[in-house]
Amino acid sequence: MLVDDQQLLRTGFRMVLGAQPGIEVVAEAGDGAAAVEGVRTTPVDVVLMDVRMPVMDGVEATRLICSVPGGPRVLILTTFDLDDYAFAALKAGASGFLLKDVPPSDLVSAIRSVHSGDAVVAPSTTRRLLERFAVHLPSPGASEPAALSGLTAREREVLVLVARGLSNLEIAGRLDLAEATVKTHLGRVLAKLNLRDRAQVVVYAYESGLVTPHSGG
Repeated sequence: MLVDDQQLLRTGFRMVLGAQPGIEVVAEAGDGAAAVEGVRTTPVDVVLMDVRMPVMDGVEATRLICSVPGGPRVLILTTFDLDDYAFAALKAGASGFLLKDVPPSDLVSAIRSVHSGDAVVAPSTTRRLLERFAVHLPSPGASEPAALSGLTAREREVLVLVARGLSNLEIAGRLDLAEATVKTHLGRVLAKLNLRDRAQVVVYAYESGLVTPHSGG
């Protein structure tokens, strides 16, 4: 589903995506409220969501769409990579964000990644976004969420390294583990903390105070 209040932009995205094998644009919406209603009536796997729209913005629409179990994944489209709307959308459950002037090949790759269950934003990019809004995050020494106590020491290590921007391969090297083992640990972290993907892991680690913008790594 394409969600943007600019008809011309939706048309452009539809032309690009319609030419790709395995991708079909099944619905469009010009505001967040129409997007939420559209998801209820049309089977959708991925939503490309603008953030600044009339009636209902993309952040609230993302929150409503992501609150439905088994619902589509949301990929935010924004004009600025340090947009406070993008930050809020990640918190609301988006699997990542892209700039509107992204090359078509990157857009297609991002959609496929989101559909397969991964986040499309490099954790380092998400980290930079979170650093920009560090004033909203807990100060060092704040009490940790109770859910963190359910993680093993290894799972906690993986959580921290994901939040610091390392890939699974890099984490495997750092912890002397097989990459498949890292994926298993990350999967357990997602399940125990009820998170959707890597983007949510990064947000959670910062918001819980487990990782701070200047804690290195």
